[in-house]
Amino acid sequence: MQKITAFLAMLQFFGCSSPQSDQAKLSYVLPVKIILDTDMGSDCDDAGAFAVLHRYADLGMAEIIGCIFSSGKVPFGAGIVEAINTYYGRPDIPIGAYHGTDVGDPVDKMTAEKLARDTAAFKNRIIYNTDAEEQTRLNRRLLAVQEDHSITYVTIGHTKGLYDLLVSEPDDVSPLTGYELVSRKIDRWIAMGGVNANNEVREYFPDWNLFRNGTAAYSAYLIANFPRPAFFSDGGSQVMTGKSLLQTPGGNIVRTVYRDWLWNMFGHTLTDQRPSWDLIAVYFAVEGMGEFLKDTGTGRMEIAMDKGVRWMPDDSVNDRTLIQQVEHTDERFAAYLNNLLGATPKHYQE
Repeated sequence: MQKITAFLAMLQFFGCSSPQSDQAKLSYVLPVKIILDTDMGSDCDDAGAFAVLHRYADLGMAEIIGCIFSSGKVPFGAGIVEAINTYYGRPDIPIGAYHGTDVGDPVDKMTAEKLARDTAAFKNRIIYNTDAEEQTRLNRRLLAVQEDHSITYVTIGHTKGLYDLLVSEPDDVSPLTGYELVSRKIDRWIAMGGVNANNEVREYFPDWNLFRNGTAAYSAYLIANFPRPAFFSDGGSQVMTGKSLLQTPGGNIVRTVYRDWLWNMFGHTLTDQRPSWDLIAVYFAVEGMGEFLKDTGTGRMEIAMDKGVRWMPDDSVNDRTLIQQVEHTDERFAAYLNNLLGATPKHYQE
């Protein structure tokens, strides 16, 4: 009943007076338990995805089990993650980070160092990635205590963190291998990746998350060996969000990230907004297809180490699915996501 109440609150927030159907009610009875894996620093939509996930948590639709920063070349990403969690009233969410520097975008495009060091403004305790728990140990520690098949693992960045978990060995945290832990505890993997991979001529594209920045080999291994269902999300290229952050407090770290990234990269402002790739992966993780997404069928996400990735439809594959956006929904989807992105955190209202 508590989760139904949360669902009704969400409907009220979006201007709806009553549930659309009993099926819609039931889909939100239990919160989705999520580990969110990011490459914070490369693009501002990572921060937007965190904001959307926290809004879902405020509405009782999601539970944030932990956060992973698996792109080590920007050594301050974990600090931004903690600052966002703190702004939304959840400073104690466990954060793990990759302590190496061989994977990820080498350019700090959102001035993450400046933001992570401003602990007076954003109240984060983590500054460097190495201040956070090592990512594989945290992933193993989080999964070991969860119920079987209860976790949705969402990668909105590179695949190094999930790869390291999958190939990990038994340790003092758990007698299970990483493969065994993943098989037992994870329900599904949702990866933002494969943009333009599904095309009529079957060309390879150098996808950012699955292919570039030293991650291609890890992605290929995961796609071939991940023992649970995997969903690849490529929607959002024309779903522009960010302007709703103008209505939020100036101390909102997400607002600051969008402002700095847009200005640093293009000389743009919040009103110019940004595509919503990562936000949509989180939307799918919590709400499913909804009215904006569609299941385009199963297949193979192929990776050529010298070319990129491509999607090959294949009905014989039963656990690899491509999720795409419904045509002609850009503006409505953007409005929906902007409402989530610009919402006031629940703890500010209490």
